Amino acid sequence: MGFRRITRDDNHYTFQLFLGLILPLMAGCGGPLVGVTVVDERTALENQVLGTYEELNQEVLLVASVRYIDPKGQLQKAPEIPQGKKTVIRALQRTSFNKDDIDQYKSQGVLGENSQGGITLLAPDNVAPDKLPFVKNLVQEENADREIVMRRVIETNEKLSEKDFPRVKKMFASLNRDKASLGHMIQLDDGNWTKKEK
Repeated sequence: MGFRRITRDDNHYTFQLFLGLILPLMAGCGGPLVGVTVVDERTALENQVLGTYEELNQEVLLVASVRYIDPKGQLQKAPEIPQGKKTVIRALQRTSFNKDDIDQYKSQGVLGENSQGGITLLAPDNVAPDKLPFVKNLVQEENADREIVMRRVIETNEKLSEKDFPRVKKMFASLNRDKASLGHMIQLDDGNWTKKEK
């Protein structure tokens, strides 16, 4: 068995083979080595707001389930809840209590989720006259409670201030649109109303 001397033409052919066959295979087999996810400022702020909102909901559960028993087994008065926290807890409890009525009127097209994080009475003519005061009060109470929650999110998040309130309202509106059931009326950011389809 003899050895053949490698010439310049052989090297050129090998290089062409590499470029023509091997390189495309290597490029097609590999993916990005590092996955990069870009999070813009709005998404980061939304995550902060949603995190704070979830913490508030957890506090409602904790307050409802906490009682203090001393080492002797005696039930003691629970520690006093600060007024700001007490106000938001009551607001969250009312929104939970009113949810069934609100969902019923949303299903009838009477109420819709507006672009400011609240609900709007869209079709008062579709409500029985004797029920209209109840529905109006329901809308007023729900919107007041939602505002309390939004303001508390701002108060308890060090990266937010009162100047962020319009943005927080938009974020809550987006969250409410996302949670809305199919067929419910939602107001888009441009002010137009539509039925949620997906």
